[in-house]
Amino acid sequence: MDLLEMQTKNAYSLANVLQICINHKAHKAGKLVQAHLHRTNQLSNTFLVNRLIELYSKCGHTAAARHLFDQMPLKNIFTYHAVLDSYCKLNDFSNAYQVFDQMPERNSVSWNLIISMLSRNGPKEKALESYYLMRLSGFVPTHFTLASVLSACGGVGNVECGRECHGVAIKIGLSGNLYVGNALLGMYMKCESIKDAVVVFKDLPEHNEVSFTAMMEGLVEADRTDEAFDMFRLMHREGIIDGVSLSSVLGVCSKSVVEEFLVNNDNEEKRQGTHGRQIHALLIKLGFERDLHVNNSLLDMYVKHGYMDCAEILFDSMVEVSVVSWNVMIAGYGKQYNMERAMKCLKRMKTYGFEPDEVTYVNMLAACLKSGDVETGLKIFNSMPFPSLTSWNAILSGYSQNEYHREAVMLFREMQFRNVRPDRTTFAVILSSCAGMGLLEGGKQIHAALLKAEFCTDLYVASGLIGVYSKCGKIEVAKLVFNKLSQYDIVCSNSMLAGLSLNSMDTEAFTFFQKLLGKEISPTEFSYATLLNCCSSLSSLSQGRQVHGLIAKNGHANDVYVGTALIDMYCKCGDVDGAWQFFDMMPCKNTVTWNEMIHGYAQNGRGQDAVNLFEKMIRTSLKPDCITLVAVLTACSHSGLVDAGLKIFNSMQQEFGVEPLSDHYTCIVDSLGRAGRFKEVEEIIEKMPYVDDSVIWEVLLSSCRVHGNVNLARRAANELFRLDPSNSAPYALLANMYSSLDRWDDVKDVRGVMEEWQVNKEPGYSWV
Repeated sequence: MDLLEMQTKNAYSLANVLQICINHKAHKAGKLVQAHLHRTNQLSNTFLVNRLIELYSKCGHTAAARHLFDQMPLKNIFTYHAVLDSYCKLNDFSNAYQVFDQMPERNSVSWNLIISMLSRNGPKEKALESYYLMRLSGFVPTHFTLASVLSACGGVGNVECGRECHGVAIKIGLSGNLYVGNALLGMYMKCESIKDAVVVFKDLPEHNEVSFTAMMEGLVEADRTDEAFDMFRLMHREGIIDGVSLSSVLGVCSKSVVEEFLVNNDNEEKRQGTHGRQIHALLIKLGFERDLHVNNSLLDMYVKHGYMDCAEILFDSMVEVSVVSWNVMIAGYGKQYNMERAMKCLKRMKTYGFEPDEVTYVNMLAACLKSGDVETGLKIFNSMPFPSLTSWNAILSGYSQNEYHREAVMLFREMQFRNVRPDRTTFAVILSSCAGMGLLEGGKQIHAALLKAEFCTDLYVASGLIGVYSKCGKIEVAKLVFNKLSQYDIVCSNSMLAGLSLNSMDTEAFTFFQKLLGKEISPTEFSYATLLNCCSSLSSLSQGRQVHGLIAKNGHANDVYVGTALIDMYCKCGDVDGAWQFFDMMPCKNTVTWNEMIHGYAQNGRGQDAVNLFEKMIRTSLKPDCITLVAVLTACSHSGLVDAGLKIFNSMQQEFGVEPLSDHYTCIVDSLGRAGRFKEVEEIIEKMPYVDDSVIWEVLLSSCRVHGNVNLARRAANELFRLDPSNSAPYALLANMYSSLDRWDDVKDVRGVMEEWQVNKEPGYSWV
């Protein structure tokens, strides 16, 4: 009896020692205990060996834990759980399932370990399958089970399964559990079911940082930033703020930057920037100014708003920085096209002993490519020892966006030679380049690769395929790709709609649009802009007005792109007053909107209105671009407003900082030529740098013919003969001018030159 008591006391002492080892992750001390157990023949003690396995699992020595597990003569459920937990933490699916299948009995903990592993890092559909198997086996889910399953539901967007779990939680009395409640919030937000999330939030008996953060992030994803800020204010009033919530609300500030093209951008962006500064002050007040994660979020907020001065001050004052901090600064310089500062930042980063990571290189690539410096971008890419797929996608995207389409295709081929497997982003980018080049054969080859890689059903990639075939004039093939999709979204539908419009199948585009409405697919701003372009092509004002009604009904009338397309449609259909009425009511206008309205007046012979609108645009402090000036100069030319046009032309460089291009010279030469002011035309021609632009000389020759200016006509014709001897137009214009002046010998000479150069005049034909 005394011996048994001694063994019991000894086992109790060893268990305490092992618990201390587990608490401190003391792996070496555990090995000494194992040696002692081996020496004293206590390895058959299941309780002590279970603790040893738990220790090895906690220390990450899974192989040692498994070795002990395999040697154990007697195992209980705790033994299996210790090893299973170890494999689940390593996301070792194969061994985890092997141990799970060997278990003679299972309980809720066993199922929770498997479901949690699959929910975190495995195929989330498998997590849901395991949950249903658990229920069929008669086990009641715990709050851990429901939290894992709800996370998996959110990951795959399965709101129906999530609602079923919600029902189970209510039935077993866990709906008020904070852990389950937070998981429900996250699931509903990820499934974009905001109303359900709000109901869950209100019904929770208490809230913590996770509850508020889940609500904020979900509201931001749903573009409800004002409500996200309200949620943070409520959180602040309840005194539940931590570093994660501060980082989240700074993310809200970063994400709420308004698009640059809006005229009211400055006021709105200042408002959001003010929110960021207020939170900056709050985090200092709460003592988070030394928190690295919070400071990185603050840096990101300043950078995304373009406040690089504030970002630099903050960065220099940070007591601790990380690679993430440097990456944010590099990205900020890249956003401002400041390649020089980005390179200096990278050098400083290396000087301070920080090793650039994948994100650093991607940010540097983005900085180069945004600045149009493709050559430096390629050097950075080539300096990467093992570029990841993200880096390949970044350089391909940069080439495509800078219209280096041929180089993008060549780089894609090199990617294949290096056995880097492309993903949906890669295929979408390269298809965009093929479409930009009109490279049908390249598109077909990529289509074949997509079929092999089973990517054709991916809507993102299918949209790119439709774009390639549409732009290459193979609209029937594009239709085939679209019709083979088992389901489609608005992005794919927009690609198909744009393809029909591009191939002048405007009536069919309307039929397709009606089909979308029948399928209850909500059109986007792009859908409406494309449809309005079809109305313009058909000169169908009645259809355009119907589309306008639909736009107003669905709340897209204030969108600047849609508004600009509406103005273009009304102008091209001849209802310039209708265009002006809508233009005048638009709350947000960009330069393109003003250009369309000015151009609309020019198209419809309302030159003085175009000039007045141009002057009004300048008074609103909006800077005209080269297209604005072409539109207003065209209006002056067509309406005989020569002096107004000349004044605008002469002020282009000084007042607006726009260097006159060949189109501007064409407009002013046409304007002066129509008025017969050839002396001024000659002065402009002597100074202009575009002597090799045939359009300018054709316009001048046409004006000379009208006014009978033979000398200048000959000069214009000689320039055109020099530029393109085979073009019959200048010969015909010159001959017609001579014939109108009864100079038949000169007509004969022109025709003789045509015969000598074998220039054939194309015969005219009727459109009727």
